[in-house]
Amino acid sequence: MDKFVGKRLDGRYEIKEIIGVGGMSVVYKAYDNIEDRIVAIKILKEEYSSNEEFLRRFKNESKAIAVLSHPNIVKVYDVSFGEIFQYIVMEYIEGITLKTFIEQNGSLPYAQAANFVIQILRGLQHAHDKGIIHRDVKPQNIMVCTDGTIKVTDFGIARFARNDYKTLTNKAIGSVHYISPEQARGEATDQKADIYSVGVILYELLTGTLPFEADSAVSVAIMQLQSEPKLPSQINPSIPLGIEQITMCAMKKEPELRYNSAAEMLRDLELFKKDPDMTFQHNYYVDDAPTKYVEPTEELMDDYDDKNSEKTPVIPILTGILIAFGVLIAIILGILLFSALKTPGADVECPNFVGFTKEEAEKKYSNYNLKFENGYSPDIEAGKIYSQSPEAGKKIKEKTPITLYISLGQKLVKIPDVMGFDIAKARSELKAQGFECEEVLTADDLTPANTVIETSPAKDTDAAQGSIVKIYVSTGAPTVNVDLPNTVGLSLDDAKNQIEKAGLVVGTVKSVNSDAAHKNIVVSQDPSASAGQIGKGSAVNLEVGSGSTSYKFNVKVEKLPSDFAEGYGYVSAWINGKKESESGELDFSSGASHQFSLTSSQEKVEVVIKIKGRKEDKYYNYRLVKINCKTGDTSTINYNEYPKK
Repeated sequence: MDKFVGKRLDGRYEIKEIIGVGGMSVVYKAYDNIEDRIVAIKILKEEYSSNEEFLRRFKNESKAIAVLSHPNIVKVYDVSFGEIFQYIVMEYIEGITLKTFIEQNGSLPYAQAANFVIQILRGLQHAHDKGIIHRDVKPQNIMVCTDGTIKVTDFGIARFARNDYKTLTNKAIGSVHYISPEQARGEATDQKADIYSVGVILYELLTGTLPFEADSAVSVAIMQLQSEPKLPSQINPSIPLGIEQITMCAMKKEPELRYNSAAEMLRDLELFKKDPDMTFQHNYYVDDAPTKYVEPTEELMDDYDDKNSEKTPVIPILTGILIAFGVLIAIILGILLFSALKTPGADVECPNFVGFTKEEAEKKYSNYNLKFENGYSPDIEAGKIYSQSPEAGKKIKEKTPITLYISLGQKLVKIPDVMGFDIAKARSELKAQGFECEEVLTADDLTPANTVIETSPAKDTDAAQGSIVKIYVSTGAPTVNVDLPNTVGLSLDDAKNQIEKAGLVVGTVKSVNSDAAHKNIVVSQDPSASAGQIGKGSAVNLEVGSGSTSYKFNVKVEKLPSDFAEGYGYVSAWINGKKESESGELDFSSGASHQFSLTSSQEKVEVVIKIKGRKEDKYYNYRLVKINCKTGDTSTINYNEYPKK
C-alpha cells in the first residue's frame, strides 16, 4: 500500500487515494479538514526530493501556477517545501483528461472542438499575460470537467517568460507529438510554442488523429522539423475552411508566421464560432511529397544513434543522405540569397496607421500591401485601426504585407451574479471576467457582514471588459450607540439593573480586595463612564469589592536548641479559632525568613509556628498573637522565649 494513503499531511490533509502518477510526482485525492473540501495533492517522488534540479523544477511549478487565477486553469490552494517531502495542494477536478475524452469520442464536431480550444486559449492567455509560458501543452495536461469546462493544468516545465533562461536544458522537452519545431531543436521559446501545441490539439480534435505519427519519438520529432501535415479537410471533408485555416496558421513551423498571441487565435475562433462560413487570410504551404529539410539537433541525432547502434549499415547511408541534403540546402540558400539581392524596392519606413479607418488607410497608402483583421480595443472607437504589424517606423520593403487590426470597440461582457458571495469570491469571479473591482461598505440589517449585497452595474448587465464594477459589501446591522451609565459606588444588583436598562449587557464580574465597607460595591467598570457612548448590546465588565484585605507577613525562627541537628516545621494561620491556611514543611535551621499571605477582613490573626527537631522526634508549639497585622511585618521567633507545648 502507498505510504501516504490513509495518512494526514501537516495535521490537515487526509490522503484518500492515488489519482495520477507523473514522471516527477504522484497525485492524490485528499480531504482538507480546515476548508472542508476535497483537493488534489501533488507530492514530489521521494527519489527526486534530494535532487536539486528536480526540486528546483517542482518549486518553479508551484511558483508559476500560484500567481494564476482563471476559470480555465486549475487553482492552487497551498504549497509546502518541507525537508522530508514537498507538495502542492490544488483544486480537485471531477472529470477526465482531454486525451481520454478524444480516445473515447474520436473526432469532435467542429463547433465543440472550437469551444474546447477557446477555453484552452483563454487560460493560456491569462498565463502569458503573467509572463508564464506553459511549454508542455497537450491533451494529457488538460482536464474536461463534467459540465464541459476546460481546465489547463500541470505547468510542470513552465518558466517565467521574462527570465533570461528560456530553455530548461539542451534537450527538447515535452510530449514529442505536441512540441513546436523550435522546442525540438532545443531553441529558446516564447508563447508561440504554446500556440503551436494548441494547433496540434485542434488538429487532433477535428480529425481524431495526430498530424505526425511514427514508430519512435525521435522520428516524430524529425517530422515536426521537416514534414508538413495533411490538411484536416483531407482527413475529414466536413471541416469548414475557416477553422482549417486557423489550425494550420497555429501550426506554422516558423514562429513568426504563427499567431502572435493566444488572444489573436482566440479572436479568430470567436469570429468563426459566430459565422462558420467565415474564412481568413492565412496562407499555408502544402507539399504532397515534402522534401524540406531542417538539420537535426545534436540531441536528436544522439538519440537516433543510440536506438540504431546495433544496425551499423544504416549509419553510412544516413551520413550520405545528410551530406546530400546539406548540399541541396546550400544550393537553395544560394538561390534565395541571390533572389533577395535582386528583389526590387528600397527599404521604407512603415507608416503609422493607428487611428485611421480602413478606407482612409487604403486611400492614403494604396501602394502598400495592406491586410485587415478585426479585434476588440478598449481605447480606440469601433471602425478605426488600433494596432498594426509591423509596427510604425520599422524598415520594410514596399510590398511587405502589413496587417492592420480594426477595432470592434470595447468588448462587452455580462456582469456575473455575485450577490450573496463573500467579498473574496466575488472579487475573484469579477476579475476572471476581466473587470476591476471597487468595494463600497454598506450597513445592512438583513445581510451578514462581508457579504455582497449588489453590484453596479447590476448583474447580467453588459459592461466593457476592463471597466470598474462597484461591489456593495455588507458590514452587518448598523451600530446604535447608547449612553454608558456610571455604576461605580452602586451595589452589584443596582449596577446590573442600570446596565441592562441602558440596552447593554453585564460582562465579567470580578471580586477584588477592599475594606469591609466596600463589600459587594462596584469599585470600577470597563468601559469607564467617561467613554460617553458605546454600541447597543455591548458588554460592561465590573469589579466588586470583597470586603477583605490581603496581609503579608514574614516568620523567622532563631536560637534553636543546640541538640537540634536540624530544625524544620510549618506555619498555620488561624482566624477566630479556624485554621485558614497552612504552609508545607519549612527549613528553619538556617534562620531563613519565610513569607506568608492571608486575605481576611478580621483585625485579629493568630499565627501558630510548630518546630520539630531531628534529634528528638517531638513537636514544640509556640503561639504568637498579632493584632492589626500590617503587610510586610516580620515576626522573629526566639525558641527560648516561648514555653513548650
